[in-house]
Amino acid sequence: MSRRRIGFWYRLAAVICKPPLLVLFKREWRGMENIPADGGFITAINHNSYLDPLSYAHYQYNTGRVPRFLAKSGLFKGGFVGLMMRGTGQIPVYRESADAAVAFRAAVEAINKGECVAFYPEGTLTRDPDMWPMQGKTGAARVALLTKAPVIPVAQWGANEVMPPYAKEKKLRLFPRKTLRVQAGPPVDLSEFYGKEPTAEVLRAVTDRIMADITGLLAEVRQEPAPAEPYDHRKAVAARRRESKGSQAPNGTPPGPDPKAQEDEGK
Repeated sequence: MSRRRIGFWYRLAAVICKPPLLVLFKREWRGMENIPADGGFITAINHNSYLDPLSYAHYQYNTGRVPRFLAKSGLFKGGFVGLMMRGTGQIPVYRESADAAVAFRAAVEAINKGECVAFYPEGTLTRDPDMWPMQGKTGAARVALLTKAPVIPVAQWGANEVMPPYAKEKKLRLFPRKTLRVQAGPPVDLSEFYGKEPTAEVLRAVTDRIMADITGLLAEVRQEPAPAEPYDHRKAVAARRRESKGSQAPNGTPPGPDPKAQEDEGK
């Protein structure tokens, strides 16, 4: 999709959103040459702040290619936000319903038409205590194998310093002025998986390859080493439950609920 086809609604969103982003934040953008000039493609991005979509959309808009995000279906309902989501062509995701596969069909159709679809493979804000990418879900891998489109890994950092994930106080920390860092890498090499049956094992291997490239980029952005293994939230919660059960008093009375486990279960 060339810049001349960005369309009215995306341009309107840019008119509304870009000025405050330019005023409130500094930018450190790298790797824009890795965003394809034409043809359909996927971007796979780490997720550590509710501000991530604005930060990344700003970055990619300036390349002349606009992303179509997969977003919760609730955002498409009435009001100005819903109008903008529909107008800019974002893709609703109906979780835990018979319509859940509709989003992936829409993503495949968009890519085959030459558009970009942006995935947050983690599926939600990272739960990693140090905000590294956690283990990804397989949706982006499934679409990548169906379309064989380039998958561009993207790391971003800085929005989490403005609005930390899961912060008790939902407020912006604008000062001192923060830097929004975004870096895109070369396409993930998935050639060895093309033509294979998309079994659970294959989809997991593709997802892990994508997440490894994202994590490697984020290590460059943060200038620090990444963990050897991605954070697995389910395993972490299960481990805390076992620890909680194992720490029961001798009379069998538990010492009390694990606040962290309760917090995680409620998210």
